[in-house]
Amino acid sequence: MKKGLYAGSFDPITNGHMDVIERSARLVDELTIGVMVNLSKKPLFSPEERKEMIEGCVSHLPNVRVEAFGGLMADYVRMHQIDIVIRGLRASMDFEYEMQMANINARMWQNVETIFLMSRPDYTFVSSSTVKELYAFNGDIRGLVPESVLGYMEKKYDR
Repeated sequence: MKKGLYAGSFDPITNGHMDVIERSARLVDELTIGVMVNLSKKPLFSPEERKEMIEGCVSHLPNVRVEAFGGLMADYVRMHQIDIVIRGLRASMDFEYEMQMANINARMWQNVETIFLMSRPDYTFVSSSTVKELYAFNGDIRGLVPESVLGYMEKKYDR
């Protein structure tokens, strides 16, 4: 059984993330969406809120589960016997960072492949940061995030 991991902060999850999740779910028997705690970021949503938000978005995918974790992804991969780590790329600047991380991680784990999935053109400009900024200034984020995420954003911004 092939186990995959698609990890990120998902603060909040976007339609670009969902595209990568749905495509990744077809590549592995079991896909874990890893909600990571990133110490260099100040998240809008708690790990628990992000986990709950994503669970609602992936409920139609029977081989996908969501788990929040901190620490090194390499430790998580080893502990859960992950075979494939999936990373989404929007643009060439993503590739530089992700390639560096994949090379660092390759030093820490054996027999684990990193697969890069290019974002579909419709989502190359969508990021969680952009969505949060747009929403903070009363911009319309419909079509950029799953419909259920709008409710989380409305609660967080008390609208």
